[in-house]
Amino acid sequence: MKPFLFHPEARLELTEAGRYYAGKSPELGRRFYAEMDEVVSEVRARPALRRMFHPPARRHSGAVFPYAVIYLDQPGEVWIVAIMHFKRRPGYWRERLG
Repeated sequence: MKPFLFHPEARLELTEAGRYYAGKSPELGRRFYAEMDEVVSEVRARPALRRMFHPPARRHSGAVFPYAVIYLDQPGEVWIVAIMHFKRRPGYWRERLG
């Protein structure tokens, strides 16, 4: 598995979404984090497998929660750029690419 790195704003998005679901129910919060952990693990195991979303970024999502992991497959690591809600304005995270 490739190492990974979160953009600081992506880490914040993950935390905020997790808190939102945990506020509804602790079990729901745990399920959200478990799904995001699984998605990140799948990305790390085979980063090139997922389709291009907005090149050079790729996207992968779980089956339950309306969030996707937006990432770049870089030579030495997977860089997670955003934890994007499906209803959020598209492309808001592109400015993070620098």
